[in-house]
Amino acid sequence: MNFDKHVVITGASKGLGRAMVREFIAAGFSVTACARSEAAMQEMQHDFGEQHRFDAVDLAQPAEIETWCRNTIEAAGAPAILINNASVINRNAPLWKVPVSEFLTLTDINLNAVFLTTKYLLPSMLEAGEGIVINLSSGWGRSVSSDVAPYCASKWAIEGLTKALAEELPRSSGSKGKGFAAVPLNPGIINTDMLQSCFGESANAYGDATAWAKTAVPYILQIDAKDNGKSLTAPG
Repeated sequence: MNFDKHVVITGASKGLGRAMVREFIAAGFSVTACARSEAAMQEMQHDFGEQHRFDAVDLAQPAEIETWCRNTIEAAGAPAILINNASVINRNAPLWKVPVSEFLTLTDINLNAVFLTTKYLLPSMLEAGEGIVINLSSGWGRSVSSDVAPYCASKWAIEGLTKALAEELPRSSGSKGKGFAAVPLNPGIINTDMLQSCFGESANAYGDATAWAKTAVPYILQIDAKDNGKSLTAPG
């Protein structure tokens, strides 16, 4: 395994995650990815081949995350890039009408899973001497709107968690020049299932995930230690 060419992506079954998988593979990377849907992961394993790993993981279950991260390191080594992309959004509703179970599931996936993948994968990156952690944020991680308070809260938390992590990373550059960086990345507004859920038909006015990934992945590949702790926004 070439450390420089291994990327780990969560939430890869559709939307931004699946689009990033395609672009990273096109760029010569070995991809390890997960999503909740076993059928989608089997399909992607078939489509992209055995040099990549696609695993069904419920990111609301800490034990599944720990096992997946351990298996990832054993099978493919430390990732050069960890992209915490998996995310869900609440059904549009005032905060006091959001079901308790929906709020807790959202925070499990949008926040707790980011902590857990970082906890279990980052030590291998530190041992390797460099690595980039990219946590997908949102425009709603830097602003707010009504009826999506749980989602806003989770993405504001991602901004704070990632910036604090950046303060804890080693400052020295790795031997290959990337060094360490942790950045919250706002992908911008993209027409995905998530956007459809809160924008309705208005989501069709925005570009899709495939077009987004063609500019976003090259942008991600330029991120290094100089960007550590910065709130970044993908181009376009």
